[in-house]
Amino acid sequence: MLQTFSQENISEFVATRKGETKLGECVQCITDSKKVEEELQNSDAKFVIIGVPEDIGVQMNYGNPGAHTAFIPALKALLNTQQNQFINGNEIMILGYLDFLDEVVNFNPNDREKGNELVQEIDAELSKWIALIIASNKIPIVIGGGHNNAYGNLKGLSEANNDAINVVNLDAHTDLRKLEERHSGNGFSYALKNGFLDHYFMFGLHENYTPQYIFEFIHDNINLEYNMYEEIEVYQTTSFKSELQRALNFVSEKPFGIEIDLDCIQYFPSSAMTPSGFTPQQTRQFVHYFGKHKNASYLHVCEGAPSISNEKMATAQVGKFISYLITDFIKSRNN
Repeated sequence: MLQTFSQENISEFVATRKGETKLGECVQCITDSKKVEEELQNSDAKFVIIGVPEDIGVQMNYGNPGAHTAFIPALKALLNTQQNQFINGNEIMILGYLDFLDEVVNFNPNDREKGNELVQEIDAELSKWIALIIASNKIPIVIGGGHNNAYGNLKGLSEANNDAINVVNLDAHTDLRKLEERHSGNGFSYALKNGFLDHYFMFGLHENYTPQYIFEFIHDNINLEYNMYEEIEVYQTTSFKSELQRALNFVSEKPFGIEIDLDCIQYFPSSAMTPSGFTPQQTRQFVHYFGKHKNASYLHVCEGAPSISNEKMATAQVGKFISYLITDFIKSRNN
């Protein structure tokens, strides 16, 4: 169920300072929780932020819990970003978050049946709101949560367009695992199966963590394409820049989503943290590069898990970096 933020809620996150204006002082929000769809439709905001603070899909995929802890730090960092000549808070609506926190706290990952049921509930709720946001002529920015939520994003975008859509995914993993219980490793598998996904480009896969049966599945499907992290950064047989162009050519002929799994960034606190991965700067470049295309239709940032780190600054740093990605996307769309 969607929980909206009032202006009072948002103000509690903002540290005001004389002579300065923060985005949180200017963003739009829902004023009447009983008229969310009407206010969404009537708002002149261009971007709508929705959080999905859960890690049920991650735990169902045998990952480390904690992905439910990234949304609030990211929101707080975003709201305390300076409003200036580069970004305008009036263009942003903070819609709220999908509240499954009780289910997260009480979840037993050994209960596969219950986990499958809960992830499908999240799928249905998220896809409904994504479709409504897009039908309101706005661009969703989704902050997870696990990568299972890619399915809800793709389903919502597809239903809003009455057509299968495309996606580019910056990720160490394909998330094309078998069609079993719903979890964070098969969101794209189900989107393909159910006709919501057409062209899918996987950017930066890791050789050590991609099963052979998935490579064979990709090679047998002309609508699937990928590159490997190793060929870009280790063997250097191709370049990051040229691969950006190749991926864009593959997905940009129709509306497409931008998926960012934070486990592809070196040493980033996430459900599958890696000692070898892309840099934060490359990730920001990725968001900017794809975001500036006219068919870029949503941004999804997922798998950030500050709670798994023992460092005191982890929560603030995860939130701050996700905020950078959000503002990079907004700026790229406006430019």
